[in-house]
Amino acid sequence: QVHLVESGGGSVQAGGSLRLSCAASGSTCTMGWFRRPLGKEREGVAAIDLNGSLKYEDSVKGRFTISKGDAKNTLYLHMNGLQPEDTAMYYCAARRACLLGWGPGWPDFDYWGQGTQVTVSS
Repeated sequence: QVHLVESGGGSVQAGGSLRLSCAASGSTCTMGWFRRPLGKEREGVAAIDLNGSLKYEDSVKGRFTISKGDAKNTLYLHMNGLQPEDTAMYYCAARRACLLGWGPGWPDFDYWGQGTQVTVSS
């Protein structure tokens, strides 16, 4: 069993920045970030696969950056230029199996964190 623990959420004004962190216990491969705005469906935000290939949701391209830490079971999401529409609960996710490239949509993930809230005010 893999446990994922997110941190780094908070409240910022529009245009501000936050860095989310995710610490994974156990072995993981492909990892990603998802978010669920209040009252809406969960959506993919960013993901990184075994070879370092990246996938981003269109609305965050150029503003958010996903990366892995030197300790490979650490995942980050650097968020710049935050807007009120980025307000959501953000979740870290991980897969047991590795992906080598991206298809359309978002792949299934096996493990999920409890989430960290990001609130952006205008």
